[in-house]
Amino acid sequence: MTLADQVLKVRSKNAGPFWVTIDIFCGSAEVFARVAPRLTVETVARLYATPVQLVKRFDIPELAVIKVSIPRPVVQGAAEDRDMHGAQWAHLLAEAEI
Repeated sequence: MTLADQVLKVRSKNAGPFWVTIDIFCGSAEVFARVAPRLTVETVARLYATPVQLVKRFDIPELAVIKVSIPRPVVQGAAEDRDMHGAQWAHLLAEAEI
């Protein structure tokens, strides 16, 4: 079952010129309790080909939200930047089997 099948919404956004943040809105405390332990920093690092020590994770159980920040492979706005707003990064995580 994919992450998107289990949660309310997965979205990503620009977090400055060097980072992208992915928000996972679980929708309820029950879903948060089920998803949070299964969505590991190692999984995120592997999906985005990022060193695990650079992945930042923030759990907000009061809101049933998990936030993950990862460094951009290139600086925002560079000629090689394929998603200046960071909006497409969520899809890879949303489709991950967890």
